[in-house]
Amino acid sequence: MSFLNSFKTDLNSIDLNNFNEKALELFRFQSKHNQIYKKYIHYLKVVPDDINDLFQIPFLPISFFKRHKVITKSWNEEQVFQSSGTTGTTSKHYVYSVNEYLINAQSIFEQQYGAIENYHFLALLPSYLERNNSSLIFMVDYFIKQSKSSLSGFYLDNFDELESNLNNAYSSERKVMLIGVTFGLLDFLEQHQFVMPDLIVMETGGMKGRRKEIIREELHDIFKKGFGVPNVHSEYGMTELLSQAYSNEKGKFTPPNTMKILIRDINDPFSYQLEGKNGGINVIDLANIYSCAFIETQDLGKLNNDNTFEVLGRFDNSDIRGCNLMVN
Repeated sequence: MSFLNSFKTDLNSIDLNNFNEKALELFRFQSKHNQIYKKYIHYLKVVPDDINDLFQIPFLPISFFKRHKVITKSWNEEQVFQSSGTTGTTSKHYVYSVNEYLINAQSIFEQQYGAIENYHFLALLPSYLERNNSSLIFMVDYFIKQSKSSLSGFYLDNFDELESNLNNAYSSERKVMLIGVTFGLLDFLEQHQFVMPDLIVMETGGMKGRRKEIIREELHDIFKKGFGVPNVHSEYGMTELLSQAYSNEKGKFTPPNTMKILIRDINDPFSYQLEGKNGGINVIDLANIYSCAFIETQDLGKLNNDNTFEVLGRFDNSDIRGCNLMVN
C-alpha cells in the first residue's frame, strides 16, 4: 500500500502541469495491481509499459462495476456505494476510506464555491434518501454537518417546512444552496414560487421514471422562473467516481484538479475527438486510487476550448447520478 498512500498525499498538489505525469504513474500501478483492469488490458493485448500518453490508456467500461469488484490490490472496504438502478443490476463502488472521499469532495466544492461554513445547505433528494449507500447522500450529509447551520438539512415531501427554512436561510448573511433531484425540485415548484436571485439552485439530474424527460434548456427555464434565479447549477458525479465536477451556467462543467475528460469517437472507442466534437465521455479520476481511475462512461458529451465539458445525453439507460442527462 506504500505507493497508494504516497499517491493520495499528492492529490491536492495535482494541477494541469503534472496531471498527465501522475495519471500515467497511477495507470502503471493499477494495470499491475487491479486484477479486473489487468485482465481487461491483457484481453486488449495492450502492454502497459508501452503506454506513454493519456490517449493510449485503455479505459475500463463502466459496466464492469455492475459485474465485478473493481479494486486495486486487496483490502477490506469501509463502505460500498451503490447506484440507484432501474434495470435490476446496479453498480457498486468499494470504498477504502469514506473520510478520504469526503475530504476530497469538500476540497473540490471549495475550489469552485468557497468555504462550506459560509453556506446553508438545503437538500431535496427524496429518491436518494430512500437508500443508505448513496455517495451523493454521504457527500451532502457531510456538507450539512460541516456547515454547522441549524437551517441546513434534508427534506422529503415536507415542502412547507422547506419553504419556511429556505426563506429564513435566504434572509441570513450566509449563502444558500438548494441541492435537489430534478423531479423533486419540479414537485416543489408546483406548490411554491420564489424570487431569490442570489439563491444557488443545484440540480443533480434524473427523473428516475417519476416524470417525463425534459430538455435541459426547458428544465432550467422552469427553475429560473420558479426560483427567480439568473442561472441553474449542476453537479456531475456518479457512483463509480470519487470526484465531482460542477456547472454554474449553461451546462458547462469545470473538472477539478483530480479529473480529466477525454471524448472518444462513438464508433471507435480507441480514437478521440477534437474540442467541440461530440462523442463518448471517458473520465480520468485520480481520486479513484483504490478502484480504477480510468472509466469509459456511457455519457455523450463534448469538450470546450476553455477546459470545460458538456454532457449531452447517454448511450443507453446506464445508472448515473448527479449529472444532467437531458439531451439537447
